[in-house]
Amino acid sequence: MQTIQRREFLKRMGTGLAGFSILSLNSCTAPKVSPPNILFAISDDQTWKYTGISGCKYVKTPAFDRVAKEGVLFERAYAVAPQCSPSRASILTSRNIWQLEEAGTHASLFPKKFTVFTDMLEESGYQLGYTGKPWAPGNWKDAGWSRNPVGPEYNEKKMEAPKGISNTDYASNFKLFFEKRDASKPFFFWYGAHEPHRSYLKGAGIQQGKNPDDVDVPKYLPDVLEIRSDMLDFATEIEWFDMHLARILELLEKNGELENTLVVVTADNGMPFPRAKANLYDHGTHLPLAMRWPKKIKKNRKISDLVSFIDYAPTFLEVAGVQPHPDMIGKSLVPLLYSDKSGTIDAERDYVLTGRERHTHARPENFGYPSRAINTGKYLYIHNFKPDRWPAGDPFGSGDPEGFHDIDGCPSKTLLIDNQDKKGYKKYFEMAMAKRPESELFDLEKDPDCIENLAQVAEYQVTLSELKTRLFELLKVQGDPRVTGNGDIFESYPRFSRMRQFKGFKKRGEYNPTFK
Repeated sequence: MQTIQRREFLKRMGTGLAGFSILSLNSCTAPKVSPPNILFAISDDQTWKYTGISGCKYVKTPAFDRVAKEGVLFERAYAVAPQCSPSRASILTSRNIWQLEEAGTHASLFPKKFTVFTDMLEESGYQLGYTGKPWAPGNWKDAGWSRNPVGPEYNEKKMEAPKGISNTDYASNFKLFFEKRDASKPFFFWYGAHEPHRSYLKGAGIQQGKNPDDVDVPKYLPDVLEIRSDMLDFATEIEWFDMHLARILELLEKNGELENTLVVVTADNGMPFPRAKANLYDHGTHLPLAMRWPKKIKKNRKISDLVSFIDYAPTFLEVAGVQPHPDMIGKSLVPLLYSDKSGTIDAERDYVLTGRERHTHARPENFGYPSRAINTGKYLYIHNFKPDRWPAGDPFGSGDPEGFHDIDGCPSKTLLIDNQDKKGYKKYFEMAMAKRPESELFDLEKDPDCIENLAQVAEYQVTLSELKTRLFELLKVQGDPRVTGNGDIFESYPRFSRMRQFKGFKKRGEYNPTFK
């Protein structure tokens, strides 16, 4: 039986000192290069495997594939949270969601006291801009920000778009920013597509000539045409994101700026299907990531180190020549980027942490579904703090015809609900919607779709105990209220998106006084 080797984790993740030590060493030994431009392209709801270079037959992503081939493809990159705004807050602050107060929940506030790397880049001389979706959804104005924490907005250019797809002309908005900028200064630009977030034009994939037979249906969904078609619709929106990325890369190349631009392409959380998005299983947090910067990154490499989205901020700051803020706990990816190796490069990157709190208003009292997880590459351990709650939201009581609101409304969800008692569907319905035990353990090498929970299997009890102990020690060092005795504070945080008709507290934009 394989067990987990313990490390001196307090020296690294708890204080962030190891990350700073590596940064200092690298800064002393690396040849000096002028600060690059940084293009950060982030799709909305895309699991890692849905790119051409990762072997998906029905998704065409030539721009992403180009970045990966001309740079580095990260095979094990993980968001801190499987939801939009908490994930994006972690990217900006280099802090885990349990360290971000309101910003660690979905669609809440973003406290002004947290330092974001974009402000630090701007203070060092970078020009900022974004198009599409920045930090969102949530309320930054009432928290004291004068603008979105990502930076100034460029969303005025519009275009004709298929139904279900944003009409924001992302590439033209980048061009507008590019033409207005001071060419003597480097820039950081955030291209945040709204795709492939739902809703989709049903049947769009088949209408475009995509073949349902090419779809490899995840094991947690029934392999039927309705699911395959939904997956093809998902693919068309990934391609829309990639098309705009290609236009942006072409503009940079024509203007001689591409070679001095660090291009980073990723997503914010997993695919919007049952048991993926808003879940800590692999398909909810394991995301695509490719980086390209020919001046410093050797091409055509695949890196298998575990990396976290809290690592972005210290990476961007290091290439810009800026020391990370002391509160940032991520570990710069620069040593991996500047290496000439593939595979595993830094053996100390032996885990990532993920977590979730409230997603939508899916339960009475506006309760969330608090969970934390540790992923070692081999094993994924998930701890569900409130196993008495429905993980996808309550089935009834919202005032809407369908419950389970932590799953985006979609044909796949409706199919499971409508057929939940039928043979061949019940197990899939239960995997997505049924209550879960406190502890879940998966062997990611044998079971990447996270189907078989090993938490009650005798031969895995040592592994389970070690992982749970390690997770809770790390969370305690990082001050997670869920393990320091004040976990209910998360239930108090306001929600600024839609509220439903569940019993109990449901005041939009207000704190729940019972838990504050």
